[in-house]
Amino acid sequence: MRLFFSAALFALSTQFAHANTPCGGSFNGFVGDLKAEALAKGHARKTVDKFFSSVRHDPKTIKADRAQGVFQMPFIDFSRRLISQNRINVGQKKAQQYKSVFDTIERNYGVSRGVLLAFWAFETDYGAFQGDFNTLNSLVTLSHDCRRPALFRPQVFAALELYERGDFDPQKTTGAWAGEIGMVQMLPADILENGVDGDGDGKVRLKTSAPDALMSGGKMLQHLGWRKGEPWLQEVSVPANLDWSKSGLDTTLSTGEWAQMGVKPRYGKLANLPASLLLPQGRKGPAFLAYPNFNVYFEWNKSFVYVTTAAYFATRLEGAPVYDAGSPEPGLSSGQMKQLQQKLKSRGHDVGKVDGILGAKTRAAVQKEQQRLGLPADAWPTPALLNKL
Repeated sequence: MRLFFSAALFALSTQFAHANTPCGGSFNGFVGDLKAEALAKGHARKTVDKFFSSVRHDPKTIKADRAQGVFQMPFIDFSRRLISQNRINVGQKKAQQYKSVFDTIERNYGVSRGVLLAFWAFETDYGAFQGDFNTLNSLVTLSHDCRRPALFRPQVFAALELYERGDFDPQKTTGAWAGEIGMVQMLPADILENGVDGDGDGKVRLKTSAPDALMSGGKMLQHLGWRKGEPWLQEVSVPANLDWSKSGLDTTLSTGEWAQMGVKPRYGKLANLPASLLLPQGRKGPAFLAYPNFNVYFEWNKSFVYVTTAAYFATRLEGAPVYDAGSPEPGLSSGQMKQLQQKLKSRGHDVGKVDGILGAKTRAAVQKEQQRLGLPADAWPTPALLNKL
C-alpha cells in the first residue's frame, strides 16, 4: 500500500536554529550563499563544489509541501485509512523477524517495539516505499522557500557532513519530499546524532538495513525524551457527566484522580503516572489517556491526528483491542474549519495558520469558547459551535 503522505520528522536541536535565515531570490545565488557558508564552516572547497554541483530546484517538492490535505481528516477516518489488517499482520511478522533487534532496542533505549513498528509502517510501509525525491534537491529547495528556511537549511550542512563520511550521495540519495531518509525517515542532522550501526557491518544504512533503521529510530526517541518502560497511550471509557474542560493535553492529572472521576481503562490497568484525557473527536468519540511518552511523538511529527493515530497503532500492534468509535457529533468541513479559525482569531485566540486543520492551538481555542458559551468543553468543533460564534 503506497503511503499517501510524507510524515516529516521535524525534530531539530536549538543549536541549528537561524533567527534570520536568508531565503528566496535567485536559486543559483542562494546556492552560492550555501557554498560560501559551507566554506566558512571549514569544509574543503573541492568537496563543497562537488557536493553542490548537481543541485536543482525541485517544484515537485514545493507542491508536496503545500498539499498535505490528509491531515485535515478527523481521527476516526484518518486512523481507519492508515491502519489495515495487512499492516497489522506484517507488523506482527516483522516483530518476530527482528525480535533480537527489538529486544536490544528495548534494553538499550527503553522504546517498546510497537512504537517503532508503527512508525515503520506509516512512514514507509515497512521500508517498501521510502520516497523517490532527490534528498539534496528537496532540502535546498525547502531552504530556499521562505516558509520554513530555518528548519531545512541546517539539514543541508548535515547532509554535507554525511557526504564527507561517505554516507550520502548528492545525485543518488533519495527519500521523502521533506528530506527524510530511510525506513523510518530521519533527517540528516538526526542521522548524524543518532545513527546506529545495528547490523554490525560498520556502516549506518537506513535505506537498506532494518536493524540500522530501527536502532537509530530507537536511539533518537530516547534522545527526544522517551521514558523507558512506560506506556504512551491507553484507551479508556468516560462517564457522560465528566467535567469536559479537564480534557486535552493542557491538563494533566494523576490516574488516581481520573479514576475518581469515573475514567476506566478498556484494557489492562491504569499506570501510576500523570496523564491527560484525549478526546480526538469529542466526548462522544474514542477516549484515551495520554501518558508522558505521548508528548515525545510531537517531536517526531507535529500533526495531532498523525501522532494520535501512530500512538494508537503502536498499542494495537502490542495487543490492544480496536477502539470504541462511539457516535461523535458531526465535525466541520475544511471550509467550515477555516471559517471557525478566522472567527477564533478575530476573538483574540492564537490558532496558528488558518489552514482548515484542527491542531493543538485550534483545539485549545475551541475549548475556551465552549466554556464561555456554556457548551460541553471537549475541544471538538461542531456546526453548532460555529453558528454560535
